[in-house]
Amino acid sequence: MYRMFVGEGCLEREIAEALNAEGHLTDLERPWSRASVHQVLTNEKYIGNNVYNKVSFKLKHQRVVNPREMWIRAEGAYPAIVDEATFLRAREIVDARSQHFTDAELLEALRGVLKQKGVLSGLIIDEQDDLPSSSAFRSRFGSLLRAYQMIGYAPERDYRYVEINRALRQAHPGIVAQILSGIAECGGQAVQDPDTDLIRINDEFTASVVLARCFETQGGSLRWRIRIDAGLVPDITIAVRMNDLNSGPRDYYLLPSIDMTSPKLRLAEQNGLSLDAYRYDTLDYFYALAGRARITEAA
Repeated sequence: MYRMFVGEGCLEREIAEALNAEGHLTDLERPWSRASVHQVLTNEKYIGNNVYNKVSFKLKHQRVVNPREMWIRAEGAYPAIVDEATFLRAREIVDARSQHFTDAELLEALRGVLKQKGVLSGLIIDEQDDLPSSSAFRSRFGSLLRAYQMIGYAPERDYRYVEINRALRQAHPGIVAQILSGIAECGGQAVQDPDTDLIRINDEFTASVVLARCFETQGGSLRWRIRIDAGLVPDITIAVRMNDLNSGPRDYYLLPSIDMTSPKLRLAEQNGLSLDAYRYDTLDYFYALAGRARITEAA
């Protein structure tokens, strides 16, 4: 893909058509599209990086797309399969497509897509050959919803939760990296399975990290839903309850699989001893559990 895009000057749609003609499918067993090719060409994991802090939440519920220089990277988190020079050249090509559009031109083009399609979504935008990707609109206007508002478009469905979930997916690798670092600082060893994201600690037990989105009921109470992976069956599920803005952790639940009889939990602000006995303000206890002391210290 990178060779065709950078070296041969092919468009994303042309690359998708070539892949489909050869019978290749995505990791989800679907045909390639312009959008799925674009995602590969712009994802730093192909040069080995885990990237987070792409977005933040400020001024109550305003979602802000952080500039690239504010992103936090865990370099070398994955084996690189694309050299950095090629990746950066691909990024330059993608960036150049949006830089020659003014804000007014981008919004007018968005109106044109809306008139043609009748609805708007990130996928619809990503499939337009003559438009920058949906990520360019997010970067320019702060979010797709903000761009929609500026052209007078109100989706029938409330997509705020989609934006929040997208931000949480981007934040997950960074939180996992922090947990791995915390274990290492306490003398433990932790290895993350790149296929399942399951963490094996000291070759003794496994842990899974899930982020629980905070939402508000009609009565103004805060709630969280936690799904425990019944397929992987981790020994401990580290459930990170996000704060009311979903901008960072509120607290943590260390849920041992031996005590969890249901794969789904619904948490309120107070949950009683049966659940809150597993609640911690920090992960210091977990790090101590995963740590190892030198023999002289143990003696």
